Amino acid sequence: MNTSSAGALLVTGGSRGIGAATARLAAQQGWQVAVNYAANSLAADEVVRAIRAAGGTAMAVKADVADEAQVMAMVGQIDAKFGPLRGLVNNAGVVDVTARVDEMSVARWRRMFDINVMGSMLCAREAVRRMSTRHGGAGGSIVNISSAAARLGAPGQYVDYAASKGAIDAFTIGLAKEVAAEGVRVNAVRPGLIDTEIHASGGLPDRVQQLQHLVPMQRGGSADEVAQAIVWLLSDAASYTTMSLLDVSGGR
Repeated sequence: MNTSSAGALLVTGGSRGIGAATARLAAQQGWQVAVNYAANSLAADEVVRAIRAAGGTAMAVKADVADEAQVMAMVGQIDAKFGPLRGLVNNAGVVDVTARVDEMSVARWRRMFDINVMGSMLCAREAVRRMSTRHGGAGGSIVNISSAAARLGAPGQYVDYAASKGAIDAFTIGLAKEVAAEGVRVNAVRPGLIDTEIHASGGLPDRVQQLQHLVPMQRGGSADEVAQAIVWLLSDAASYTTMSLLDVSGGR
């Protein structure tokens, strides 16, 4: 593995799926990885164990990203153990059961936007405060996890999820421009149909198999394939890339 340290990296929702794959790959590239989780400490600890077993550096940090006090405590822990953030992957997010908009509740929408949008904005705010040269930082990279749903709209299933990811796209563009001259790059990755546990949480465990015929490549993607794009955007190899919305969607 690459033993040179790229700095402190926070991966929200890092205990499974795309987040876990990103945490493992980033650690291989020399990042000191903080694996955030909201509830599943066993899964987060397993990711940390795997990283350490491979010679990397990692810690598990519990926080609900929608809760400002918990986010502040989390970044404080990372500051104390690894130093100020140099990388952030805003991966924590939720879907809900499939429904039409006229069947959805305000409580559902609030949860969706609190976690998917407010959580990402909160973590990005704290990252900028540590990365930006305006605040005495040494620069850094933020990668927001959006979704192809932001383009497709997810009718009849997850219009609210798609809308939350559309907000992430707009946030990525605006923040990227705001901090571009301060050493901070901000990009988004928009995964398409990826085989992770998030589909089961929305009541459709076989969603990838059911919809892969709609993908030009005729298959779903893997969490590892998305992680490759995320970790590239974090790295110095993407030094002139900011404000990009990178589709990892098999052509869909």
